[in-house]
Amino acid sequence: MTTVRSVDEQGYREAADALGIALPVEQLPVWQAYEATIPGREPWGYVLIEEDGEPVAVAAFMDYETHGYHYLRAHHGPAWAQEPTYAQEQAAIKALVDHVRSTDKKVAFIRCAVSEPYESTHAVLSTLPYDTTVVVDTTGDEEQILSRFKTRGRRDVRKSLRECPLATADETEQATRDFSEYYDVMVETGERDGFAPAPKEDYRSLLEILGPEHARLFAARDDEGRLKHWAIDILNAPRATHLYGAMANDAMRTLGTEKLIFAEMLELNGLGVEAFDLMGIGSNFQPALRGLNTFKTKFAKEATRVAPDRDIPVKKGFYRALTGLQNMRKKLRSR
Repeated sequence: MTTVRSVDEQGYREAADALGIALPVEQLPVWQAYEATIPGREPWGYVLIEEDGEPVAVAAFMDYETHGYHYLRAHHGPAWAQEPTYAQEQAAIKALVDHVRSTDKKVAFIRCAVSEPYESTHAVLSTLPYDTTVVVDTTGDEEQILSRFKTRGRRDVRKSLRECPLATADETEQATRDFSEYYDVMVETGERDGFAPAPKEDYRSLLEILGPEHARLFAARDDEGRLKHWAIDILNAPRATHLYGAMANDAMRTLGTEKLIFAEMLELNGLGVEAFDLMGIGSNFQPALRGLNTFKTKFAKEATRVAPDRDIPVKKGFYRALTGLQNMRKKLRSR
């Protein structure tokens, strides 16, 4: 029998350790502390998913309030001790809904990582979830890391090391003190690529609250010290994720991106990272991300399938109303 029960932070950590789970950064309490600085978000709590009384997975949930309703979100959670079977995951979904429904009447739905499109799940109302990513094996020395790239990846990185004039460095401490310079490059990137950056303080808070143990900013500058590229990686060794990146318009043809990302891999290797997730590429599940594929896939010979975010309705009637409203808005926009 599959059940879900709430535990405190200590119980959550102890269960994860006992199960040998290397938690994603977004499932750590320190990530909840960071997210709590964003309006409309607060920690909801920790749960254990158990089979016949024995834990098999853990999850940390945030409560999101938007447009007058609440939903729970577990970024890259639940974290399982072993890849769940279809029946195990299906049973866990039902147990999660039962637990949330009995403990928090205001929650409309749960958003978490679910590998299969069960009847009890729904495509997310917002965001761009992905089911495929690129994970780079960063163990060994430079040549060993390069050997795991595709041919074009090795070629492009080696060319960048020969020809790119930019110098790379870990600038975590500097960016934590003052994020203004980095934010200017992010704004420039957003204007070029058609997205609106988060508020400047969100990036600085992430670096400050997670600290250098769990967040690093790497940068590339020209010979006059002007910032041209930067990236924020989050880590909980032995894994790290490439979370944010920005590039100045006049640096687009310098091969600085290849040089910086390889420098990140080497630096993270020194911090105990063995697997570097480049965070999502396009697929049949999420074709909107296919523009990322050409660049990211050159760093590994095989892509990696992951469980994408899906919505699990708790208040089914209310969730149907939300989807109906969303469909109506899409039709109006298309006109």
